[in-house]
Amino acid sequence: MTDLHHTLLTLDSHIDIPWPDRQDAWTEDTPRQVNVPKTRKGGLKAVCLAAYIPQGSRDDAGHAEGWDRVQGMLDVISGIEGRQGNHSACVCRTAADVRAAYEAGDLAVIPAIENGHGLGGQPERIAELARRYGVRYMTLTHNGHNALADAAIPRKDLADAETLHGGLSELGREAIAHMNRSGVLVDVSHAAKSTMMQASEISATPVFASHSCARALCDHPRNLDDEQLDRLKETGGLIQVTAMGSFLKKGGGGTVEDLVRHVSYIANRIGVEHVGISSDFDGGGGIPGWKDATETANVTHALQAAGFTDAEISAIWGGNMLRLLETAEKATTVL
Repeated sequence: MTDLHHTLLTLDSHIDIPWPDRQDAWTEDTPRQVNVPKTRKGGLKAVCLAAYIPQGSRDDAGHAEGWDRVQGMLDVISGIEGRQGNHSACVCRTAADVRAAYEAGDLAVIPAIENGHGLGGQPERIAELARRYGVRYMTLTHNGHNALADAAIPRKDLADAETLHGGLSELGREAIAHMNRSGVLVDVSHAAKSTMMQASEISATPVFASHSCARALCDHPRNLDDEQLDRLKETGGLIQVTAMGSFLKKGGGGTVEDLVRHVSYIANRIGVEHVGISSDFDGGGGIPGWKDATETANVTHALQAAGFTDAEISAIWGGNMLRLLETAEKATTVL
Protein backbone atom coordinates (compact mmCIF):
# COMPACT_ATOMS: atom_id res chain seq x y z
CA MET A 1 0.00 0.00 0.00
CA THR A 2 1.38 3.41 -1.03
CA ASP A 3 1.84 5.89 1.82
CA LEU A 4 -0.48 8.86 1.14
CA HIS A 5 2.34 11.27 1.93
CA HIS A 6 4.36 10.25 -1.11
CA THR A 7 1.43 10.94 -3.44
CA LEU A 8 0.85 14.52 -2.26
CA LEU A 9 2.02 17.82 -3.65
CA THR A 10 3.22 19.03 -0.26
CA LEU A 11 3.87 22.79 -0.10
CA ASP A 12 5.52 24.48 2.90
CA SER A 13 4.59 28.15 2.63
CA HIS A 14 7.31 29.74 4.76
CA ILE A 15 10.98 28.80 5.02
CA ASP A 16 13.90 31.16 5.63
CA ILE A 17 17.30 30.83 4.02
CA PRO A 18 20.51 31.14 6.05
CA TRP A 19 22.16 34.52 5.63
CA PRO A 20 24.85 35.27 4.70
CA ASP A 21 24.56 32.46 2.18
CA ARG A 22 26.51 29.34 3.13
CA GLN A 23 26.30 27.72 -0.32
CA ASP A 24 24.80 24.59 1.23
CA ALA A 25 21.49 24.40 -0.64
CA TRP A 26 22.61 21.12 -2.23
CA THR A 27 24.80 19.78 0.57
CA GLU A 28 23.80 16.46 2.16
CA ASP A 29 25.37 17.05 5.58
CA THR A 30 24.48 20.50 6.92
CA PRO A 31 22.70 21.90 9.98
CA ARG A 32 20.35 23.72 7.66
CA GLN A 33 16.77 22.46 8.25
CA VAL A 34 15.75 22.72 4.61
CA ASN A 35 17.80 22.13 1.49
CA VAL A 36 17.24 20.18 -1.70
CA PRO A 37 18.42 16.74 -0.44
CA LYS A 38 16.42 17.06 2.80
CA THR A 39 13.21 17.93 0.98
CA ARG A 40 13.62 14.87 -1.23
CA LYS A 41 14.23 12.61 1.76
CA GLY A 42 11.16 13.96 3.56
CA GLY A 43 8.82 14.08 0.59
CA LEU A 44 8.45 17.87 0.65
CA LYS A 45 7.66 18.86 -2.93
CA ALA A 46 7.34 22.67 -2.90
CA VAL A 47 8.84 25.40 -0.72
CA CYS A 48 8.29 29.13 -0.41
CA LEU A 49 11.74 30.50 0.37
CA ALA A 50 11.64 33.91 2.01
CA ALA A 51 14.14 36.73 1.76
CA TYR A 52 13.97 37.88 5.39
CA ILE A 53 14.75 41.55 5.94
CA PRO A 54 15.29 42.50 9.60
CA GLN A 55 13.48 45.69 10.56
CA GLY A 56 15.92 48.57 10.58
CA SER A 57 15.61 52.31 10.92
CA ARG A 58 12.82 53.98 8.96
CA ASP A 59 15.18 56.44 7.31
CA ASP A 60 17.12 56.65 4.06
CA ALA A 61 20.03 54.57 5.38
CA GLY A 62 17.76 51.87 6.77
CA HIS A 63 15.73 51.76 3.57
CA ALA A 64 18.84 51.52 1.39
CA GLU A 65 20.13 48.64 3.51
CA GLY A 66 16.82 46.79 3.23
CA TRP A 67 16.68 47.26 -0.56
CA ASP A 68 20.24 45.97 -1.00
CA ARG A 69 19.62 42.92 1.17
CA VAL A 70 16.34 41.87 -0.45
CA GLN A 71 17.98 41.82 -3.88
CA GLY A 72 20.97 39.86 -2.61
CA MET A 73 18.79 37.25 -0.94
CA LEU A 74 16.49 36.90 -3.92
CA ASP A 75 19.56 36.39 -6.13
CA VAL A 76 20.48 33.41 -3.94
CA ILE A 77 16.93 32.00 -3.94
CA SER A 78 16.75 32.32 -7.72
CA GLY A 79 20.05 30.45 -7.97
CA ILE A 80 18.60 27.31 -6.37
CA GLU A 81 17.72 25.81 -9.71
CA GLY A 82 19.10 22.96 -11.77
CA ARG A 83 20.26 19.43 -11.08
CA GLN A 84 23.01 18.02 -8.91
CA GLY A 85 23.33 14.24 -8.75
CA ASN A 86 19.89 12.75 -8.08
CA HIS A 87 18.43 16.05 -6.94
CA SER A 88 16.77 18.79 -8.97
CA ALA A 89 15.00 22.07 -8.28
CA CYS A 90 13.05 24.59 -10.32
CA VAL A 91 12.19 28.21 -9.45
CA CYS A 92 8.47 28.63 -10.09
CA ARG A 93 6.56 31.78 -10.98
CA THR A 94 3.05 30.32 -11.23
CA ALA A 95 0.90 27.60 -9.71
CA ALA A 96 1.13 25.79 -13.06
CA ASP A 97 4.93 25.90 -12.78
CA VAL A 98 4.69 24.31 -9.33
CA ARG A 99 2.51 21.50 -10.63
CA ALA A 100 4.84 20.95 -13.59
CA ALA A 101 7.86 20.74 -11.27
CA TYR A 102 6.02 18.23 -9.10
CA GLU A 103 5.20 16.08 -12.12
CA ALA A 104 8.83 16.23 -13.27
CA GLY A 105 10.12 15.25 -9.83
CA ASP A 106 11.76 18.63 -9.25
CA LEU A 107 11.60 20.59 -6.00
CA ALA A 108 9.42 23.64 -6.66
CA VAL A 109 10.96 26.83 -5.25
CA ILE A 110 8.68 29.85 -4.85
CA PRO A 111 10.42 33.17 -4.01
CA ALA A 112 8.91 35.37 -1.30
CA ILE A 113 9.80 38.39 0.84
CA GLU A 114 9.50 38.69 4.60
CA ASN A 115 9.10 42.35 5.56
CA GLY A 116 7.98 45.16 3.27
CA HIS A 117 10.90 47.16 4.69
CA GLY A 118 12.86 45.51 1.88
CA LEU A 119 11.15 47.83 -0.62
CA GLY A 120 13.15 50.69 0.85
CA GLY A 121 10.13 52.94 1.23
CA GLN A 122 9.27 52.71 -2.47
CA PRO A 123 6.16 50.51 -2.93
CA GLU A 124 6.42 50.49 -6.72
CA ARG A 125 9.56 48.35 -6.44
CA ILE A 126 7.43 45.26 -5.79
CA ALA A 127 6.63 45.14 -9.51
CA GLU A 128 10.34 45.01 -10.30
CA LEU A 129 10.96 42.22 -7.80
CA ALA A 130 8.02 40.23 -9.13
CA ARG A 131 9.32 40.64 -12.67
CA ARG A 132 12.99 39.93 -11.93
CA TYR A 133 12.64 37.14 -9.41
CA GLY A 134 9.09 35.81 -9.57
CA VAL A 135 8.27 36.92 -6.02
CA ARG A 136 4.80 35.61 -5.11
CA TYR A 137 4.15 37.04 -1.66
CA MET A 138 5.43 39.62 0.80
CA THR A 139 4.72 40.10 4.49
CA LEU A 140 3.78 43.72 5.09
CA THR A 141 5.94 43.83 8.23
CA HIS A 142 8.20 41.79 10.46
CA ASN A 143 8.62 42.54 14.16
CA GLY A 144 8.66 46.32 14.44
CA HIS A 145 6.62 48.92 12.61
CA ASN A 146 7.85 49.97 9.17
CA ALA A 147 6.97 52.62 6.60
CA LEU A 148 4.08 50.50 5.31
CA ALA A 149 2.24 49.32 8.38
CA ASP A 150 2.05 48.54 12.08
CA ALA A 151 3.43 45.22 13.28
CA ALA A 152 1.91 42.80 15.79
CA ILE A 153 5.04 43.15 17.92
CA PRO A 154 6.48 46.68 18.30
CA ARG A 155 10.25 46.97 18.77
CA LYS A 156 11.33 48.88 21.87
CA ASP A 157 14.91 48.95 20.60
CA LEU A 158 13.61 50.91 17.59
CA ALA A 159 11.61 53.23 19.89
CA ASP A 160 8.30 51.90 18.58
CA ALA A 161 5.12 53.07 20.22
CA GLU A 162 2.24 50.58 20.44
CA THR A 163 1.01 51.93 17.11
CA LEU A 164 2.59 54.13 14.44
CA HIS A 165 0.05 54.36 11.61
CA GLY A 166 -3.09 52.93 13.15
CA GLY A 167 -2.73 50.00 10.77
CA LEU A 168 -1.71 50.72 7.19
CA SER A 169 0.08 53.90 6.15
CA GLU A 170 -0.63 55.56 2.81
CA LEU A 171 2.55 53.91 1.52
CA GLY A 172 1.20 50.59 2.74
CA ARG A 173 -2.03 51.07 0.84
CA GLU A 174 -0.01 51.92 -2.27
CA ALA A 175 2.09 48.79 -1.74
CA ILE A 176 -0.99 46.57 -1.63
CA ALA A 177 -2.26 48.08 -4.89
CA HIS A 178 1.12 47.40 -6.53
CA MET A 179 1.17 43.86 -5.11
CA ASN A 180 -2.32 43.16 -6.47
CA ARG A 181 -1.33 44.35 -9.93
CA SER A 182 1.84 42.23 -9.88
CA GLY A 183 0.25 38.99 -8.65
CA VAL A 184 2.03 39.22 -5.30
CA LEU A 185 -0.03 37.95 -2.38
CA VAL A 186 -0.44 40.17 0.69
CA ASP A 187 0.94 38.26 3.68
CA VAL A 188 -0.41 39.41 7.05
CA SER A 189 1.77 37.26 9.30
CA HIS A 190 3.65 39.61 11.66
CA ALA A 191 1.14 42.40 11.00
CA ALA A 192 -0.94 44.09 13.71
CA LYS A 193 -4.61 43.16 13.78
CA SER A 194 -5.49 46.66 12.57
CA THR A 195 -3.13 46.20 9.61
CA MET A 196 -4.54 42.78 8.79
CA MET A 197 -8.17 43.88 8.92
CA GLN A 198 -7.54 46.96 6.78
CA ALA A 199 -5.49 44.98 4.27
CA SER A 200 -8.29 42.44 3.92
CA GLU A 201 -10.69 45.26 3.11
CA ILE A 202 -8.67 46.97 0.40
CA SER A 203 -6.76 44.12 -1.26
CA ALA A 204 -8.21 43.06 -4.61
CA THR A 205 -7.08 39.49 -3.92
CA PRO A 206 -7.49 37.59 -0.64
CA VAL A 207 -4.85 38.16 2.02
CA PHE A 208 -3.21 35.24 3.79
CA ALA A 209 -0.96 34.49 6.74
CA SER A 210 2.04 32.45 5.63
CA HIS A 211 3.13 31.39 9.13
CA SER A 212 0.74 31.98 12.01
CA CYS A 213 -1.50 29.97 14.35
CA ALA A 214 -4.87 30.28 16.11
CA ARG A 215 -4.90 32.76 18.99
CA ALA A 216 -7.86 30.99 20.61
CA LEU A 217 -5.54 28.03 21.30
CA CYS A 218 -2.39 30.03 22.10
CA ASP A 219 -2.62 33.68 23.12
CA HIS A 220 0.41 35.03 21.29
CA PRO A 221 0.40 38.39 19.45
CA ARG A 222 1.67 36.68 16.29
CA ASN A 223 -1.44 34.51 16.09
CA LEU A 224 -4.80 35.36 14.51
CA ASP A 225 -7.89 35.65 16.69
CA ASP A 226 -11.34 34.36 15.79
CA GLU A 227 -12.44 37.66 14.27
CA GLN A 228 -9.41 37.59 11.98
CA LEU A 229 -10.05 33.97 11.05
CA ASP A 230 -13.66 34.82 10.22
CA ARG A 231 -12.43 37.67 8.01
CA LEU A 232 -10.24 35.21 6.10
CA LYS A 233 -13.30 33.08 5.46
CA GLU A 234 -15.36 36.07 4.33
CA THR A 235 -12.68 37.21 1.90
CA GLY A 236 -11.43 33.85 0.62
CA GLY A 237 -8.12 34.04 2.46
CA LEU A 238 -5.89 31.45 4.06
CA ILE A 239 -3.85 30.83 7.21
CA GLN A 240 -0.84 28.51 7.13
CA VAL A 241 -0.36 26.99 10.59
CA THR A 242 3.31 27.03 11.49
CA ALA A 243 5.69 24.76 13.39
CA MET A 244 6.75 27.35 15.97
CA GLY A 245 6.41 25.88 19.44
CA SER A 246 5.68 29.19 21.15
CA PHE A 247 2.82 29.91 18.70
CA LEU A 248 1.32 26.45 19.16
CA LYS A 249 1.33 26.14 22.93
CA LYS A 250 1.52 28.79 25.65
CA GLY A 251 5.00 28.72 27.09
CA GLY A 252 6.35 26.75 24.12
CA GLY A 253 6.86 23.05 23.66
CA GLY A 254 4.35 22.57 20.88
CA THR A 255 4.47 19.28 18.95
CA VAL A 256 3.19 17.97 15.63
CA GLU A 257 0.01 16.99 17.42
CA ASP A 258 -0.40 20.61 18.60
CA LEU A 259 0.13 21.82 15.03
CA VAL A 260 -2.66 19.54 13.84
CA ARG A 261 -4.83 20.72 16.75
CA HIS A 262 -4.55 24.27 15.38
CA VAL A 263 -5.30 23.04 11.85
CA SER A 264 -8.39 21.23 13.14
CA TYR A 265 -9.62 24.25 15.10
CA ILE A 266 -9.32 26.51 12.06
CA ALA A 267 -10.86 23.95 9.69
CA ASN A 268 -13.82 23.50 12.05
CA ARG A 269 -14.33 27.24 12.43
CA ILE A 270 -13.86 28.57 8.89
CA GLY A 271 -13.50 25.52 6.63
CA VAL A 272 -10.69 23.24 5.54
CA GLU A 273 -10.27 25.32 2.37
CA HIS A 274 -8.87 28.20 4.45
CA VAL A 275 -6.00 26.42 6.23
CA GLY A 276 -2.58 25.09 5.28
CA ILE A 277 0.84 24.34 6.73
CA SER A 278 4.23 26.02 7.08
CA SER A 279 7.35 25.24 9.08
CA ASP A 280 9.28 28.52 9.48
CA PHE A 281 12.35 26.29 9.24
CA ASP A 282 15.70 28.05 9.34
CA GLY A 283 13.85 30.98 10.90
CA GLY A 284 13.13 29.57 14.35
CA GLY A 285 10.61 26.87 13.42
CA GLY A 286 10.89 23.21 14.27
CA ILE A 287 9.00 21.08 16.79
CA PRO A 288 9.21 17.51 18.12
CA GLY A 289 8.11 15.32 15.22
CA TRP A 290 8.94 17.93 12.58
CA LYS A 291 12.41 19.20 13.32
CA ASP A 292 13.51 19.53 9.69
CA ALA A 293 12.34 18.73 6.17
CA THR A 294 13.30 15.05 6.46
CA GLU A 295 10.46 14.52 8.98
CA THR A 296 7.70 16.04 6.85
CA ALA A 297 5.78 12.75 6.54
CA ASN A 298 5.03 12.91 10.27
CA VAL A 299 2.73 15.88 9.63
CA THR A 300 0.73 13.93 7.06
CA HIS A 301 0.42 10.98 9.41
CA ALA A 302 -0.76 13.27 12.23
CA LEU A 303 -3.41 14.75 9.93
CA GLN A 304 -4.58 11.25 9.09
CA ALA A 305 -4.71 10.34 12.77
CA ALA A 306 -6.85 13.43 13.41
CA GLY A 307 -9.45 12.17 10.93
CA PHE A 308 -8.84 14.33 7.89
CA THR A 309 -9.69 12.65 4.58
CA ASP A 310 -7.15 12.20 1.80
CA ALA A 311 -8.78 15.02 -0.20
CA GLU A 312 -8.71 17.35 2.81
CA ILE A 313 -5.06 16.57 3.49
CA SER A 314 -4.23 17.29 -0.15
CA ALA A 315 -5.94 20.68 0.15
CA ILE A 316 -4.23 21.51 3.45
CA TRP A 317 -0.79 20.46 2.20
CA GLY A 318 -0.80 22.50 -0.99
CA GLY A 319 -4.07 22.65 -2.85
CA ASN A 320 -5.36 25.67 -0.94
CA MET A 321 -2.14 27.62 -1.40
CA LEU A 322 -1.98 26.85 -5.12
CA ARG A 323 -5.59 28.01 -5.51
CA LEU A 324 -4.72 31.30 -3.82
CA LEU A 325 -1.68 31.78 -6.07
CA GLU A 326 -3.92 31.21 -9.10
CA THR A 327 -6.39 33.80 -7.80
CA ALA A 328 -3.59 36.35 -7.58
CA GLU A 329 -2.36 35.44 -11.06
CA LYS A 330 -5.80 36.10 -12.55
CA ALA A 331 -5.82 39.59 -11.04
CA THR A 332 -2.39 40.49 -12.41
CA THR A 333 -2.28 43.53 -14.68
CA VAL A 334 1.48 44.15 -14.78
CA LEU A 335 3.51 41.99 -17.18
